[in-house]
Amino acid sequence: MKFDKLNPEQLEKASNMLKAIAHPVRIAILNHLENEKKLTVTEIHELLQIEQSTTSHHLGILKDKGVLASKRDGKNTYYYLKHKDLSSIIDCVSRCACI
Repeated sequence: MKFDKLNPEQLEKASNMLKAIAHPVRIAILNHLENEKKLTVTEIHELLQIEQSTTSHHLGILKDKGVLASKRDGKNTYYYLKHKDLSSIIDCVSRCACI
């Protein structure tokens, strides 16, 4: 889809999603959730070696802005990319950062 075909509401949503992604910890979270992976807060905080409360905070922002979705399974809540195409953005940013 081309940007000129997006209405103002869609542009606002896209802008908010990009703002939510634009943080080193959140990019790292998304990197771990690529390829349709589903992880819990505990798994993510252990992978990133950051506080669980910090992890929860960042997951909340990403979920609130429509970047992530979650599914409860028993005591655990699993987080995953809401849209598979977000992996392309992560890949693009990763490639551009290496230049």
